[in-house]
Amino acid sequence: MDWGQELRNSAFWLIQAYVISFAAIVVAGWLLTRYTHWGRQFWKLAGDYFNPRRSVRPIVMFSVILLLSLSGVRVSVLFSNWYNSMYTALQKLDETNFWIQMGVFTILAGIHIVRSLVTFYLQQAFTINWRESLNDVFLGKWLSRTSYYRSHYLSTPADNPDQRIQQDISSFVTVSLDLCLGVVSSLVSAVAFTIILWTLSGDLTLAGVTIPRGMVFALFIYILIATVFAFRIGRPLILLNFLDEKFNADYRYSLVRVREYAESIAFYRGEKIEMGKLMSRFRQIISNVWAIVHRSVKFQGFNFFVSQTAVIFPFIIQAPRFFSEQITLGAMTQSAQAFGTLHDNLSFFRNAYDTFAGYRATLNRLHGFLTNIENADALPLPDVRQDGDKVLLENVSIRTPLGQELVNDVSLNVEKGQSWLLQGPSGSGKTTILRAVAGLWPYSSGTIVRPEDDILFLSQKPYVPEGSLLEALYYPHAVPADGLEKGRQALLDVHLAHLQPRIEETVSWSHTLSLGEQQRVAFARLLLANPSAAFIDEATSAMDEGLEDAMYRLIHQRLPDLKLISVGHRSTLIPQHSHLLHLNGDGTWYSRPIDTPPAPVSA
Repeated sequence: MDWGQELRNSAFWLIQAYVISFAAIVVAGWLLTRYTHWGRQFWKLAGDYFNPRRSVRPIVMFSVILLLSLSGVRVSVLFSNWYNSMYTALQKLDETNFWIQMGVFTILAGIHIVRSLVTFYLQQAFTINWRESLNDVFLGKWLSRTSYYRSHYLSTPADNPDQRIQQDISSFVTVSLDLCLGVVSSLVSAVAFTIILWTLSGDLTLAGVTIPRGMVFALFIYILIATVFAFRIGRPLILLNFLDEKFNADYRYSLVRVREYAESIAFYRGEKIEMGKLMSRFRQIISNVWAIVHRSVKFQGFNFFVSQTAVIFPFIIQAPRFFSEQITLGAMTQSAQAFGTLHDNLSFFRNAYDTFAGYRATLNRLHGFLTNIENADALPLPDVRQDGDKVLLENVSIRTPLGQELVNDVSLNVEKGQSWLLQGPSGSGKTTILRAVAGLWPYSSGTIVRPEDDILFLSQKPYVPEGSLLEALYYPHAVPADGLEKGRQALLDVHLAHLQPRIEETVSWSHTLSLGEQQRVAFARLLLANPSAAFIDEATSAMDEGLEDAMYRLIHQRLPDLKLISVGHRSTLIPQHSHLLHLNGDGTWYSRPIDTPPAPVSA
């Protein structure tokens, strides 16, 4: 064999294979995205990343990876030819040629090693970049327009968004590339080794009928029948893999809830109930896993039978020709190797069916999550306008998702320094008014005017983010250069002086602080933010009346121009406010000034 000629032939072969493969990928991709449901799902997720208007880098990287993958196919062909030459040299006791073949092997092995390492690195870089891009897209869509919150108002909100962003994106990227390259490499390799097997195959006589090049036809028929049966056996794995992801995510979420609400569960002594719920979810997982195992045993057992039968098939067919000296040992070995490679390539779709089943499940989950975000974005938005530091409600009506009216045509105008108290029976819509002002509640009408950024909402259960206590005090803003001393002073002002030495400590503050302490941290946040308007939703419910009085006095003293709206049930809140808005619970309401002004604070 002229290896110099093989080098030139390989370059020509590689150019041809690359052009044909790239064109086939484009055409097949267009057809799949146009005529198949899962193809459209894929393009909705990946289309932006591969858009050349955004960046040509992904297309260039994929093109290089494709070229390297096809180079791997060509190296496999060269190895097949090398096996023929080497075993023929052994059979003929040609020592010189044998050592020449050892040198050729060294060169081929070196090329193969370098190509494999470069391919691995580029594939990892490609998947990492793609994963970063998808993560940015999904996080951006999920967090923008408060979709992470508004999606709860949908009839079927997406379950476990954390898993879909963290796990499913990674799986989608990796398996997409593996399947694409696997299909292309298998088809190109199948063509290359079909040509080799065609040249080595002889006539096959069955039932008195002689079939020219019969081994090739027998292999294709064998794989076609096996693939059809494999698809029928493996099809249920699509749903089973989808359920496996869902049940595991539900179980993990339940475990996280136990950790988050550990104190409440401990006070209730709810371990037995929680154990029952956790075991119920875990049994769902195990039941589905057993279903996957049973189906996989059938699927893999069938694949093992087909694969092992294919091992001896070429030797049985070629044995008569070898013993009659029609072919050499090298040719027979190359026949078996080409047959095995061709069998593996043609079996790619059969063997990868369980992988594709899991991939379809991942596609469904990511596409469903993206659709869920879009549906949340499509929910109506309150008519919230930004106009300086005004806080104004004009004929605002608020309904429940089922259409029941909570508040009808409420209007109020909060002047500088005024403080309004919202009271009424539970479920009358007090907190929902604040949600509408924040732009969160979809089921409202009328006009809401408020400042754009110079505003702060304090909820009954304050949010204490991860990080240091100092960062929690300035949330959602960054800590300024002089923030440390101001933060310490704010802790002192809200009667949390004992936390000053720990202000830069990073612990789980949401679990370290009591609810009353967390509410005082929120008031310290209000002092440091110094907004023009603030909305307080029962943010003193965990404080005693003395602390509650001290917090409101502190606000009136330090922020005399603050426009304040509070929600609360306690009668002790009335002297701390200048106006009252009372909701009756049937849509009607009334408002009036409160005669008793806030008590002055001594210097």
